[in-house]
Amino acid sequence: MNQDYIKPDNWSIIEEDFDPGRVKSSESLFSIGNGAMGQRANFEEHYSGPSFQGSYIGGVFYPDKTKVGWWKNGYPEYFAKVLNAPNWIGINVFIDGEALDLFTCKSVNNFKRELNMKEGYLARTFEATLPNGTEIEVKALRFLSIVDDELGAIKYEVTPLNKDAKISFEPYLDGGITNTDANWEERFWKTHEVKNEDDKGFIVSKTLKTEFHVGTYMQSEIFLNAEKQELKPEVKEDEDSIAFSYAVNASKGQTAVIIKYAGYVTDMNHEQSDLVVAASAVLKNALDKGFDVLKNEQKDAWAAIWEMADITISGDVKAQQGIRFNIFQLNQTYLGKDERLNIGPKGFTGEKYGGSTYWDTEAYCIPFYMATKDQKVARKLLSYRYNHLEKAQENAAKLGFSNGAALYPMVTMNGEESHNEWEITFEEIHRNGAMVYAIHNYVRYTGDFDYIPEKGLEVMIAIARFWHQRANFSKEKNKYVILGVTGPNEYENNVNNNWYTNYLAKWCIEYCVSMIDKVKDGYEDDYHRIMGLTSLNEGEIAKWMEVAEDMYFPRSEEHNVFLQQDGFLDKEIIPVSDLSSNHRPINQKWSWDRILRSCYIKQADVLQGFYFFEDHFSKEEMERHFDFYEPITVHESSLSPCVHSIQAAVLGRMEQAYQFYLRTSRLDLDDYNKEVEQGCHITSMAGTWMSIVEGFGGMRVQDGQLSFKPQIPEQWDAYSFKINFRDRILKVDVSSGKTNFLLEGEGSLEILVNDKLLEVHPNQAVSV
Repeated sequence: MNQDYIKPDNWSIIEEDFDPGRVKSSESLFSIGNGAMGQRANFEEHYSGPSFQGSYIGGVFYPDKTKVGWWKNGYPEYFAKVLNAPNWIGINVFIDGEALDLFTCKSVNNFKRELNMKEGYLARTFEATLPNGTEIEVKALRFLSIVDDELGAIKYEVTPLNKDAKISFEPYLDGGITNTDANWEERFWKTHEVKNEDDKGFIVSKTLKTEFHVGTYMQSEIFLNAEKQELKPEVKEDEDSIAFSYAVNASKGQTAVIIKYAGYVTDMNHEQSDLVVAASAVLKNALDKGFDVLKNEQKDAWAAIWEMADITISGDVKAQQGIRFNIFQLNQTYLGKDERLNIGPKGFTGEKYGGSTYWDTEAYCIPFYMATKDQKVARKLLSYRYNHLEKAQENAAKLGFSNGAALYPMVTMNGEESHNEWEITFEEIHRNGAMVYAIHNYVRYTGDFDYIPEKGLEVMIAIARFWHQRANFSKEKNKYVILGVTGPNEYENNVNNNWYTNYLAKWCIEYCVSMIDKVKDGYEDDYHRIMGLTSLNEGEIAKWMEVAEDMYFPRSEEHNVFLQQDGFLDKEIIPVSDLSSNHRPINQKWSWDRILRSCYIKQADVLQGFYFFEDHFSKEEMERHFDFYEPITVHESSLSPCVHSIQAAVLGRMEQAYQFYLRTSRLDLDDYNKEVEQGCHITSMAGTWMSIVEGFGGMRVQDGQLSFKPQIPEQWDAYSFKINFRDRILKVDVSSGKTNFLLEGEGSLEILVNDKLLEVHPNQAVSV
C-alpha cells in the first residue's frame, strides 16, 4: 500500500492533519531549495518528536573516512558527503513561558502544510492547545530566494485564541550540527566565531579537512498587529550558537509576528575574511526591500521558470501534480548558474548518496536542462566533467590503467572517487559510457559541435583508452570480452560481459574515432593540439578499433535476445507477477545473497541500451527485448520506470506507458519504494520529464531535425510542453484529436511529425 496523504492539487503539495508518524516523510516532500542551498521542511519551532534535520549548501562537503571491514587495495579513502550545515531556520516560541512543541501539545487542529510550487514557498498553519491550556493559531511561511541565492526569509505569526498571552520569539543560529548519515559520528564543523552586531547574529565556521568557510547569519523584525516593535533583544551565546529573545504581550486575538532573514555566505564566492561583511550586505538589502517585496520577486522569478519549463496536463490532477513536483524539485536543485555545482540524486532533500554526482546527470538530467534552459546550462554540466578529467585519469591509474586512460568516478564532489562498495565503485564502469553519450546527446540536440574540439574530444580519448585496456581477448570466444563488471542492474554483481557495458564500450570507441576524423577535417589547429596533448597516433587508434569490431555480446538463440550477461539463463526465470506482495520490495525483504541469485532486475539494463541507441535497432527488436526483460524487472531503482514508460509508448502500449509514468512522477509523493523520508529522488525526476516529452510526445532529433510522434493516454484530455531547440522555442499541444505546434521568435522551423515534413512559422499555430 502506497502512502496517499498528499492532497491532489494542480500547483501545490498539500498535507492536512498533523501525524507525527509522517513528519520525516513530509520533511523530504516539502523541501525547498534555490540551486545554491536547500533544506528539509523541518519546523521552525522546537520539535521533540522523530525528525531528520537537514540544511545543505551546494558544493560544501566533507570527506567522511571510509568504513569497511576488509580494506581492499584501491579503495577510496573517504566517502564525500554533503554536509548538514549550521541551522538558521530555528525560532523557539514560548507562550507564557511554555515552549511550543507540536509533539507535546494537548491537541493540534486544522493543521495544513503547503508547498506552493507556482510561487516557490512553503507555508504551514495550525491551531494548538499547549500543556498550559493556552490556545494559539500559528501561520508560518518561508522561502529560499532564487533572486538572491544566499538569502532565506521566514514570516512566523502567533495569535492567542482563548486569552491574553506573553509571546516570546527566540530566533537562533546553531553551528553544533551533525549529519544523520556519518560513518564515524565525528564532527564535521569547527566554529571560528560567534558574533552579535547591531541585532544581527553571525556564526563563522569551517568544515574540517576540506576547510570550506561558511558564514551563517540572521536578523529579525518583530510586529504586533502589523505595527513594528522596536525591541532590544536579550542575547544568548555559546561556543556554537547565538540566539536573540524578543517578548511581546498580545491580547486575545492579536497577532505577534517575527520576520527572520537568514542564510549562508561562503568562501566559494567571498574572501574568507569578508564573510561577515558579505552577510551584512545581504541582510541590508533584504531589510531595505522587506518581506513582501522579496516574496513578490520570488513569485516573478518562478513565473519565468514555469513559462519555459511547465508541462500542463488536462483531466488528471494527480498526473499534473506529479510532473510539476518533479520539475519544481529539479529547478530547486540546479539552475545552471555555477559550473562548480552538479546534481545529486537527493538534491537538497536528504543525505543518502552523499549529495554527490552520479552518472544520473549525464544519462537522465541533461535532456531536461537542454530543452528547458539556455544550452549554456547543459554545457556547464558537461564542463563539470571536463574539469575533472585529470582526476578521472588519476582514478584509473590507481586501478592500474595507463597512458591517460580515464575512469570517471561513481560518486564524486571534486572529481575524486569517493564511493566504497567494491562491486559498484570498481565494477559499475558503464558510467564512463554515459559521459560520452552525454556529449553526443548535447551536440546532436544543440548543434554546438564546437564543444567537441574545445573539450569533449579529450574526454572521449581518455575513455576510449580505458575501454581498450579494460577489454581482453578471449581465445575461447575469439572475441574481446569485458570481465568482472556490474551493469545498471545492481542486483547482479561481478558478472562477465554485461551486454549494456560491452555495447557502450564498442560505441564509445567508434564514436570517438569518428569525432577525431571530423575534427581533423574541420578543426586542424585543435586536432594537432589534441593529438600533441594526448600523444595519440594512428597505431593506437587501430588497436582500439580491433576491440570495437570484435566485441563479444552474449545472446540467446532460443529467445532471440541479447542476454544481460553471460550465464543469465542459468537463473530460474520467474516473472515478478508471480512474486507475493509481501516479498516486495525485495531489497528490503530478501537477503543480498538471494537477490543476487534471482533473475530479478533492479532497473533497465539491456533496455537502457535500447533507450540510448533506439535508432540502432528495429521496433521489433525493441519489442522482443521489452517483453523478455520487463516482466522480471522490479523497478526498485528510481531510474527504471521512466525508461520503460518511454519504450512502452514507442511500442504503442499507452496504458502501460501511463502506469509507468505515474510511478515515476509520483515515486516520492506516493512513496512507492517506502523510503521517501531519506529524501526525494531528484535525478529520476528528469526521467519523468522525458516520459512525457520523449515518451508520449515522441520527440527525437534526427539528422539535426526535431521529430515528433505524439500520443496521449486515454486518462488525459490534453497536455502541452515547451522546448528550446537551438534557441528556438516550440510549444507542443497534444489532445486526443490533434497536435498543435506554435513557434516563438523569428524565422520558420522544419520539423517531422509522424515522419512527415512540416514547416512551422513564427506565431502561427499549425495543427496536425
